[in-house]
Amino acid sequence: MPTPTDDATVLVRKDGRVGRIVLNRPRAINALTHPMVRAVDAALASWERDDDVRAVVITGAGERGLCAGGDVRAIREDALAGGRESLAFWRDEYRLNARVARYPKPYVAAMDGIVMGGGVGVSAHGSVRIVTERSRIAMPEVGIGFVPDVGGTWLLSRAPGEFGTHLALTAGRLGPADALLCGFADHFVPAERLDAFLQALATDEPEAAARAFAEPAPAGELAGQRDWIDSCYAADSVEAIVERLLSAGEPAAKEAAEAILGHSPTALKTTLRALRRARALATLEDVLDQEFRVSTALFAGPDLVEGVRAQVVDKDRTPRWSPPTLEAVTDEAVERNFAPLGDAEPGLGPGPGSGA
Repeated sequence: MPTPTDDATVLVRKDGRVGRIVLNRPRAINALTHPMVRAVDAALASWERDDDVRAVVITGAGERGLCAGGDVRAIREDALAGGRESLAFWRDEYRLNARVARYPKPYVAAMDGIVMGGGVGVSAHGSVRIVTERSRIAMPEVGIGFVPDVGGTWLLSRAPGEFGTHLALTAGRLGPADALLCGFADHFVPAERLDAFLQALATDEPEAAARAFAEPAPAGELAGQRDWIDSCYAADSVEAIVERLLSAGEPAAKEAAEAILGHSPTALKTTLRALRRARALATLEDVLDQEFRVSTALFAGPDLVEGVRAQVVDKDRTPRWSPPTLEAVTDEAVERNFAPLGDAEPGLGPGPGSGA
């Protein structure tokens, strides 16, 4: 059986040649806390130096999913109290995301069920990423007044065409085929074969095991929508994107526009700027540094607290955004969200203040 680390919400054990990590908050769909992030990072650091461990596997406890993201209730409470714990959490979380991406051994992520936000950060940067027919993957942050982070803007900005922009601004979910198409996953393994695949990793090389158990994924939706997605989301502003979507003559495009207009205007405009800037950045670490600046700025603003209240705490689904419209969010206000943080920079990338 898995043995608990210092934090029982993460279970760690060795199984043959494999180090296994189980996120263990099933009632919260394994939402990440700061101690969980530290526990996962400590396990990875230890196994990196352990010649007996040839690969690492991360899974989620329970039947609902790998990980629903960060503990946004705790982040809201921290913001309301004027705290700074959330910034320390993000700093360590983003460092973990970078470690996953650069891990020198195969890192296998079972992206079964719900995988959102922080769950993407501990899985989609891995080297062997498995989805099933139950997988629902998303970066839904604009719906709570926040922006895609944990390297999400790196992944989204590198999806084919404008798929990433569409997913980020609508908070859309990816099924297995679309996750493969957009570069969030590598192999489709039917859920009924997932346990057998995970057991095979104790003796088999991860890529060979994945190929042996993988099958073609059920058809997705995005490939057939690429023409209007690429055309509409190539616009230079959120307002222009919405206008093009409403004029496209496609029911799915109209639905996308309506979804966008329900999200935080500040988060939407900041997200679009972050995606465009991420395309020009050379490394994941550079993007994580940018995301930390943006996360720090939005943590101090009104929309994150209000978005979590409306979607998670009170669940009335009627957030009162401030400012309330896209037109009221100025370019200057958006640019301030990217301001350097001086000594507070995490320094993951090679730029000024880097710890590299």
